[in-house]
Amino acid sequence: MPHVAETVPDLIARLDPAARLEADHLVVDDESAFRGDVIRDLAWTAAFAPEGPVAGAAQWLVHEAARVLGAHSASIHELYMARGRGEVHGFTVPAINIRAQTFDMARTVYETAASNDVGAVILELARSEQTYTFQRPIDYSTAVLAGAIAAGWRGPVFIQGDHYQFNAKKYAADPEATTEEIRRACRLAIDAGYRNIDIDSSTLVDLSKPTRDEQQRENYRRAAELTALIRSLESDGVTISVGGEIGEVGKENSNEEELVAYLEGYRRELDGLAPGAVGISKVSVQTGTSHGGVPLPDGSVAPVKLDFEVLRRLGDVARSNGLAGAVQHGASTLPDELFHRFPAVETAEIHLATGFQNALFEHPSFPAELHRQIESYCFANAVDERKPDQTDEQFVYTTRKKAIGPLKRQLWELPTKDEILAAQSRKIAFLFTELGVNGSREMVDGYVHPVEQRMPQPDALRTAGAGATS
Repeated sequence: MPHVAETVPDLIARLDPAARLEADHLVVDDESAFRGDVIRDLAWTAAFAPEGPVAGAAQWLVHEAARVLGAHSASIHELYMARGRGEVHGFTVPAINIRAQTFDMARTVYETAASNDVGAVILELARSEQTYTFQRPIDYSTAVLAGAIAAGWRGPVFIQGDHYQFNAKKYAADPEATTEEIRRACRLAIDAGYRNIDIDSSTLVDLSKPTRDEQQRENYRRAAELTALIRSLESDGVTISVGGEIGEVGKENSNEEELVAYLEGYRRELDGLAPGAVGISKVSVQTGTSHGGVPLPDGSVAPVKLDFEVLRRLGDVARSNGLAGAVQHGASTLPDELFHRFPAVETAEIHLATGFQNALFEHPSFPAELHRQIESYCFANAVDERKPDQTDEQFVYTTRKKAIGPLKRQLWELPTKDEILAAQSRKIAFLFTELGVNGSREMVDGYVHPVEQRMPQPDALRTAGAGATS
């Protein structure tokens, strides 16, 4: 069973004899042992110790270990720029949202990636997911890097803030306060080591306006403003990959005129705020999908009519403007036989979330008692989200994600998790194959050159470390 340290000296003691502190540096003496129980205990302590010195020390140790062992948080920007120039093509980068079991799922992703020589894979978390999964940016980046270390991974780790989205109702009431929420989210993400952020101001599009430019104006204006902010926060020479969005997922399909209006307005606005600043590297569009899929009365998911022609045409427009192409959201519940079509139409990136959550909850070995706890939580805490015509099965399907945070430790410590993770690995390997990223490691390494990141050592760790070595 993983050990959650209760004090900083206890945490430091867990390093021995695999690693030790020398001033503000971590020295790893036994890499194999460190990648085993030690990194597991650090991950558990970072995730489950009360917020304060112990959790902060564990977070720092994980990030420092990632630096020492070569699992560097990185930006995928340069690879996407190469795609925009036509130097690489024929693949779709999977961006996997890990809501539960983050340490073990990240380990599974990187073990599977290593087995298939995959370098082009992103691990992400949406801003809305942070809340109900109990994962702030520092929690998520720490768990992902710990998982990469446990997998023996050396190379770029693409951690992405997904859907840093404006709430349209809040924005209408107070635009500045709502924008400041997103500004703060960007700062927290960058401080936590994220080097990829997707700005979603597509919720501000107003289709009642008479022209495409007017419809997209608030969207591109706020996206440009946040891009300028992100560029001002880049302190290590790394260009953070920033994504934009023109069509809110689940709404009307996007078209070329909207994309052109957005891109032209965005560039104009960004040049006014920060002349010559690097812009977005990709753009998300709506093609007919919805987040999480549409549940039927029996709890199964309805078939989706996805328009691949929209992806192809808008991807061409995006690349003609120097971007990697179009991004597909809400795709993880699609039928397996569709995934090979995304690289065929040169989709740049595909976001995969609910399908992995469903594979966890619906695996035959998932404990029945935990199922009952999840359902009880939904009926006790999410009833205000229930639509009048929903069956119990539909209601639970759409709200069970809200139980992930409250049941976080139970999910991390499932007695049957090895069986479930093996199934997740098979799905990940299938997606790597269908999306054309097998063998992409050399390509990624040719364009992405990670920069070592160092976080300031916490005072509590410095003091305790000095005592331990004196």
